[in-house]
Amino acid sequence: MDKMGKRTLAAALVALLTAPTVLAAAQGLSDDELAPLVARVEEGVLERAKLAQVMVDKIFSFSELGQQEIETSAYITGILEENGFTVEYAPVGIPTGWFARWGSGEPVISFGSDIDGIPKANQKPGVAYHDPLIPGAPGHGEGHNSGQAVNVVAALALKDVMEAEGIEGTLVLWPGVAEEQLGSKAWYVRDGYLEDIDVTLFTHVSSNLSVNWGQGSGTGLVSVEFTFEGEAAHGAGAPWRGRSALDAVELMNVAWNFRREHLRPDQRSHYVISDGGDQPNVVPPSASVWYFIREMDYEDIKRNFDTAIRIAEGAALMTDTEMSYRIIGAAWPRHFNKVVAETMYGHIEEVGLPEWTEDDHDFASAVQESVGSVPSGMPIALSPLGEPGPRRSGGSDDIGDISWNVPTVTLRFPSNVPGLPGHHWSSAMAMATPIAHKGAVAGARVMARTALQLFAQPELVEEAWTYFREEQTSGVEYVPFIGPDDPPPIDLNREIMDTFRPLLEPFYYDETRFDTYLDQLGIKYPTLSRPASEEDRQDRPGSN
Repeated sequence: MDKMGKRTLAAALVALLTAPTVLAAAQGLSDDELAPLVARVEEGVLERAKLAQVMVDKIFSFSELGQQEIETSAYITGILEENGFTVEYAPVGIPTGWFARWGSGEPVISFGSDIDGIPKANQKPGVAYHDPLIPGAPGHGEGHNSGQAVNVVAALALKDVMEAEGIEGTLVLWPGVAEEQLGSKAWYVRDGYLEDIDVTLFTHVSSNLSVNWGQGSGTGLVSVEFTFEGEAAHGAGAPWRGRSALDAVELMNVAWNFRREHLRPDQRSHYVISDGGDQPNVVPPSASVWYFIREMDYEDIKRNFDTAIRIAEGAALMTDTEMSYRIIGAAWPRHFNKVVAETMYGHIEEVGLPEWTEDDHDFASAVQESVGSVPSGMPIALSPLGEPGPRRSGGSDDIGDISWNVPTVTLRFPSNVPGLPGHHWSSAMAMATPIAHKGAVAGARVMARTALQLFAQPELVEEAWTYFREEQTSGVEYVPFIGPDDPPPIDLNREIMDTFRPLLEPFYYDETRFDTYLDQLGIKYPTLSRPASEEDRQDRPGSN
């Protein structure tokens, strides 16, 4: 008997010995029986619209980078514990990670969403031109501040209905820590945190309500830092006595850039020199370069990764240095579940897009114009259900590792402006405004409705596993890029946050004193153009 078959049998036996409402849930409610429960869970979400707004604004104000999401995680877990969830802290040794559980029995459904920000993306919300609160500070330049609001609000509304109706099942919530560095989800999988999960519903900010199934566009990757060790010497007095680790880094980069011509066009690879030495008059005894190596499939990622290792070995030979490397992050290409996606899309059609105001459209158009995009405002038509088609190269997300271990989909919800470059301060402009607030509530409605249907109709979970086994994973073996002893990269971004956290703290959102973060900052929404006085000041010599 397969995994879900054993679980369903166990649930049925429990149901025979318990309340009639639990028996009905174990056998599966009809659509007519489900409809009033859907209406109640929707009502529960709408009653928590204020909580969604506060969470979106609060997490936006923390502006924390990956592996340093200390305030963010403490805030979210505090809400969950107050509402009866049991929280396990620091899974797999990640201090800002956690797994929160409520309920009992099968199915077990997990909600995940990322929590980290982007370097140098600090930006006042509701202002349609570049205007950071703290120049150079991190910010939510992708919009990860919104996803946990979607999940928590949906989970609390769902919990109320499940308790009242005696619906069997377990809810698990968790954060994507350091998603921008692909630094947590592969470790969650490796260490068994998804082993009892039946379905994962992931959420990610977007500008529309959408979900897709099948092999998605984008890439998987290995994030790896190569370090070279040489010998210091006086750069002018005795350079011949040194062995430059920086020379090795530069030779590796030159060799990789020449190799690009002979790699598949779908590959994406990029690097930063994370350690280039201390000062020019000392031959650098240590230097490091950090690579993202992306491709469309496991075999191609692994081949390019192996090539990079050989190039690094060659650079070490040429400079008489020693080379080592560590994996900082990893992501498999994504594959999403057909049954769950189709179920979710039915709810997307029922919920529909938020009612955007004229201010919302004007603000979105101004933001688009500020980055050279065509000003088109917010979308007014739903995206269709995403189905398999021609694959395109592009970005990565470590939800891919989870999707190859558990039936998974990603709900994209409309809390940001379309047409932006991404990983940029412009993507923070809307993320504590009515656009973000309304989009998060819409996402929470879809999440709560979808999860309720999966709990109340467990046959859908069975069908999801049938697709997972017979379609998705038939002939494909998941082989993680991280090894059993690779530690999670918990040192990432520590120095940056140590510098900027004290500067950010005075700007943390205080919901006990201000209705919204815009109110706290004294920003009139929407602010579409820079005041003339500021423009004059910026034009003066010596201004910033």
